[in-house]
Amino acid sequence: MASRGVVGLFLLSALPLLCLELRRGIPSLGIKDLILLSGRIFLLLALLTLVISVTTSWFNSLRPSQVHLKEGEKENEKRQRLVRERQQEAQGEKASKYIQNVLKPQQEMKLKKLEERFYQMTGETWKLTPGHRLEVPDLPEEPSETAEEVVTVALRCPSGRVLRRRFIKSWNSQVLFDWMMKIGYHKSLYSLSTSFPRRPLEVEGGLSLEDIGITVDTVLNVEEKEQRRQ
Repeated sequence: MASRGVVGLFLLSALPLLCLELRRGIPSLGIKDLILLSGRIFLLLALLTLVISVTTSWFNSLRPSQVHLKEGEKENEKRQRLVRERQQEAQGEKASKYIQNVLKPQQEMKLKKLEERFYQMTGETWKLTPGHRLEVPDLPEEPSETAEEVVTVALRCPSGRVLRRRFIKSWNSQVLFDWMMKIGYHKSLYSLSTSFPRRPLEVEGGLSLEDIGITVDTVLNVEEKEQRRQ
C-alpha cells in the first residue's frame, strides 16, 4: 500500500512536467521529438520505479528488524523470569533446610530448657526422668462442707502453691498420697510431713485419717526425698 501511494505521488508530480514538455513541443512536434519525449518519460518512470523499489526494500528491512527486536526482548524476558523462578526455588530450598536443620533444633532445645526450668521451679523434676511412670489413682468424690466427720487438708507444694481438699476422717490414709500423685508429685520421689511439729507422715495399710492423727484441719508439706537430692 505504501509503495502504491509513492508511485501515485511521483506520477502526479511528473504530470506537470509532461504537460510542460507537450506544451513546449506542440508548435514544432515531430516524430523525433515524440520519440525523445517518450524516452524522457520512460526514463523518469524507470527512475521513479528504482527509487520506489529501494525505498520499499528499506522499509521492509526495517520491519523484520523491529519484529526480531521485539521477539528478542520477549525471549530475554522469558529467560530472566525462568532464572528468577529458579533462584527463588533455590532460596526456598535453602530456607527450608535451614529451618529444618538449624532453627527447629534450636527451638526444641530452648523449649526443653524452659521445661526443665519450669519443673525445677515447681519441684516436679521427676517428670523429666523417663524411669518413673506416673500412675494417677482415682480419688473418692470430695464431700460437701456440711457432711459429718469432714476434715480439710492443705498441701503446701515445693513450688509454693497451696492446694486444699476435704476428706472424711474414716477414709483410708493412703488417699493423701493418692492426692499428692494426682497433683503431679510421685510418691517414689516425694513424701508428706506435718508442719508443726515437723515429722514425716507415716501411712500404714488399713489406717484411717483419724488413726494417723488427721482429726482437724491440717496443713501437710510435700517434700522431696533425701535420696533425690544426692
